Amino acid sequence: MNQSSPDPDSGRGPAPVLALQGVSKSFGAVRALRDVSLRLFPGEAHALAGENGAGKSTLIKALAGVHRPDSGEVLLDGEPVVFHGPADARDAGIAVIYQEPTLFPDLSIAENIFMGRQPRRGGGRIDHRAVRATTAGLMRRLGVDLAPDRPARGLSIADQQIVEIAKALSFDARVLIMDEPTAALTGSETARLFSVVRALRAEGAAVLFISHRLDEIFELGQRVTTLRDGRWISSEPLEGLTEDDLVRRMVGRDLDGLYPKQDAEVGDVALSVHRLTREGVFHDVSFDVRRGEIVALAGLVGAGRTEVAQAVFGVDRPDAGEVKVAGAVLRPGSPTAAMAAGLALVPEDRRQRGLVMEMSIERNIGLTGLGGIRRRGLISRALEHDRAADWAVRLQLKYNRLADTVGVLSGGNQQKVVLAKWLATGPSVLIVDEPTRGIDVGTKAEVHRLLSALAADGLAVLMISSDLPEVLGMADRVLVMHEGRLAAGIPRAEATEESVMAAATGRTERTAA
Repeated sequence: MNQSSPDPDSGRGPAPVLALQGVSKSFGAVRALRDVSLRLFPGEAHALAGENGAGKSTLIKALAGVHRPDSGEVLLDGEPVVFHGPADARDAGIAVIYQEPTLFPDLSIAENIFMGRQPRRGGGRIDHRAVRATTAGLMRRLGVDLAPDRPARGLSIADQQIVEIAKALSFDARVLIMDEPTAALTGSETARLFSVVRALRAEGAAVLFISHRLDEIFELGQRVTTLRDGRWISSEPLEGLTEDDLVRRMVGRDLDGLYPKQDAEVGDVALSVHRLTREGVFHDVSFDVRRGEIVALAGLVGAGRTEVAQAVFGVDRPDAGEVKVAGAVLRPGSPTAAMAAGLALVPEDRRQRGLVMEMSIERNIGLTGLGGIRRRGLISRALEHDRAADWAVRLQLKYNRLADTVGVLSGGNQQKVVLAKWLATGPSVLIVDEPTRGIDVGTKAEVHRLLSALAADGLAVLMISSDLPEVLGMADRVLVMHEGRLAAGIPRAEATEESVMAAATGRTERTAA
């Protein structure tokens, strides 16, 4: 479907409020965008789809004035415009809401919204009453209950995004661009954000959003533009399009299956958790994971899943209970002892806890096994490089040079580096917390295939996931937590969305396996 210099929305009635026409952008030898066109119409939510590295973020930054195109045009109300920086785009009515908002934590919501442009009274003094009143009006317009004087510190990511949207409205934004807005949100927070976006659409705003969650694209969007390898592939209505159609456009092929679960021979107990308790966090948690088995730990956000994993690995010290690896009791509160016993933990937050972003790809992969790449007490750069190169091939890592900082990689490839770092230790038990959060559908299928292959080779896998289809598609057993306790243990054959959610919300209780 790839076409040159596309006219993706020819023949439409209303004129686009913002458009890219034949835009290309390169960074050195890397061509991030190649002759890409896009049109955003008033009152429409337009999804931007594509794998990590497809050019989505570069496209957004071209619209937002962060990057100037090497060729092609940005059109505002049909007229060419040059943004010399984000302030120019903001003044033109274009607002960008990033995945991780950046508010001033010690200022109030109202002060954050009007920072640097507060209304003044006589004598040049700030009119605090007007600031609060206008902020309250913006919150009523968005249909949310956030007090203008509330400090930004302590706000959830969802509330911070609402504040950013309110700030955009205060600038009379006509275009709202959202980059992975729901990546860190719960189901109820996502529903509230979507209701706000629908209200803005009804007022005539044009909305462009990136999401790796296909269900969200189909729920919120009316149209979708797909990029692949920096090229425009298609712009089309979502009505009549299927998820398989969209995946095919994104990856350029049919996926063999998003959840390629292999049959595996289940062996001896590799990890045994007995009556593990951390006061005020989780209580009396017991379960086993056997070799060759993928066990999913499911539940709502805040149920205690991540906290259990951290206690098992020794990041946090439990108040009671014990953990056994291959029958031997593990010393509590010691990640070093956990690693020596054969445990590996891939954390939920790969950027903060899984990687050293300023270090190279090869150095990150080698961090967990420095003893194996030392010679006469010094790290051998050759051995470090060879180990990283080996895992890069095994995990099909996409990179330029292994000496590049890991921060230049896409989210999916960063996740592969974290996996490589821990798999290089030769673990017997792999704990993975949200293994596919924030990565594209093609890479998600690769991660699933890897986890399935590892289990088939005899590894015991404990997977924490908020993605219910992932839980149902990959797990041999599902352990469901509710308010810090194990509420149910459900075999694969009996696990359904209804049974898992019933246990997660406390409506049913079954014996945990």
